[in-house]
Amino acid sequence: MTARKPSGPAGPTERFRAARDFLLAHREDYRAAYEGFAWPRPERFNWALDWFDRIAEGDGGRAGEREALHIVEEDGRRTRVTFAEMSARSDRVANWLREQGVRAEDRVLVMLGNQVELWETALAAMKLRAVVIPATPLLGPADLRDRVERGRAGHVIVRAEDTAKFADVPGAFTRIAVGAAVDGWLPYAEAHERPDGFEPDGVTHADDPLLLYFTSGTTARPKLVEHTHVSYPVGHLATMYWIGLRPGDVHLNIASPGWAKHAWSNLFAPWNAEATVFIHHYTRFDPVRLMAEMDGAGVTSFCAPPTVWRMLIQADLSQLRTPPREAVAAGEPLNPEVIETVRREWGVTIRDGFGQTETAVQVANTPGQLLKAGSMGRPTPGYRVELLDPVTGAPGADEGEIALDLSARPVGLMTGYHGDPELTAEVMAGGYYRTGDIGSRDADGYVTFTGRRDEVFKSSDYKISPFELESVLLEHEAVVEAAVVPAPDALRLAVPKAFVVLAEGWEPGPGTAKLIFAHSRALLAPYKRVRRLEFAELPKTVSGKIRRVELRERTAEGGGVEYDEEELR
Repeated sequence: MTARKPSGPAGPTERFRAARDFLLAHREDYRAAYEGFAWPRPERFNWALDWFDRIAEGDGGRAGEREALHIVEEDGRRTRVTFAEMSARSDRVANWLREQGVRAEDRVLVMLGNQVELWETALAAMKLRAVVIPATPLLGPADLRDRVERGRAGHVIVRAEDTAKFADVPGAFTRIAVGAAVDGWLPYAEAHERPDGFEPDGVTHADDPLLLYFTSGTTARPKLVEHTHVSYPVGHLATMYWIGLRPGDVHLNIASPGWAKHAWSNLFAPWNAEATVFIHHYTRFDPVRLMAEMDGAGVTSFCAPPTVWRMLIQADLSQLRTPPREAVAAGEPLNPEVIETVRREWGVTIRDGFGQTETAVQVANTPGQLLKAGSMGRPTPGYRVELLDPVTGAPGADEGEIALDLSARPVGLMTGYHGDPELTAEVMAGGYYRTGDIGSRDADGYVTFTGRRDEVFKSSDYKISPFELESVLLEHEAVVEAAVVPAPDALRLAVPKAFVVLAEGWEPGPGTAKLIFAHSRALLAPYKRVRRLEFAELPKTVSGKIRRVELRERTAEGGGVEYDEEELR
């Protein structure tokens, strides 16, 4: 039975700690970390019981007294919870959920904001061996019907203010509301009245399901990604290494609950390192307030999507008296101006990383290593990354699809796409997990992202990577965001068209378009340069990713105010 008692000198907790400590000891020695790291592969492991509760008990030091979670509300109210307190709170929630009928492998849809109950529930579900379906509060009724139906959710835990979204969602699921009392819903607050001290009712096997993530669906219907009790908890040792987290750190990651990046950097990576998760709530992004809160909390590591970084540099960065030791970004391209501005003002270089909902971080610029402009870095410890030739599918290409060698299957890889064995077989074909992303690799092993396999298009028989063009456009001071898609062309088959969001102070019109076209001509080869341009807000998924499929459809249909590069020259 998995419990929080010592598991012996070679038990799963000790093997996990040894692997964690190895990465900590080589945090700036990439070669030693990559060549010497071996995944712990326990047969039985429950991260909440075998790791988090061991920290809470002071295993290996006084970590139980450290803060596990620190939340600052917009009105200044603060919530601070130690590892020991979080362990006890999750015990109470687990005991109460068991009373409500939650059993091992039951599906629990969790739709909460950045509130203490989110972390309590995550740990409680692990202790019960339930399967969590994370969901962002931004979802609407149609999305929730899909998640409840395809995820076969037997229980839902949501904020009281979101319960109305489930009025027309069919199903005999247990309804639990966090916050104010709601008719027909069980009050989560009752959980806090239960005793702590949790006894598991069975063994947690490493390959038992833990998470079912719906992908954000930028180009197709969301896929359902299945992770186990080791693939994310243990797999995110690599993410801890990329960020550069240490015990006692205070980590701030700006991400919405319900998406994989939130679990990456607001749950597993920081608590693997015995660091504090810091959260600052805001309705409208205020860089000055954010920096003040970072100073007040003593933030040592900071992760944010490129959109946040771009907004942040609009402020005076020198207002942050104590900059973070580590700064990372992932997602959309980050333009050089942002990197240079942060380096100049804070003395820290933003390090990029690449991963997916299906995995932990696979490729990254890790602490203390040489950074190459535009590169995502090198494979992280535990990941054997190959580039598959686009024609033959053979590994070893200089440019090709980014793939993971399954003969050395990383722990941090999903089980597969739940309920879709055909798609799982397709992405795992030939002994490789195929990411669907295209990249190139230089002689030093650094990988540069080129674009999505399904987004690269041809123009006059040349392959065009939207990512490359977007990165160039973002270097212009007028451009805050950009997305490039193919536009039909009678002569060239297709030409690159850019949808652009302008920076404050710039007006849409032919004058601005001419400047951006000139910038494109100056930096891109003739066959790559942007030929058409439209100023417009970019459609995005609820996780913030650009929905290029909508932009392609809009381009095919026409109707927007479009500027032609040749007509404006």
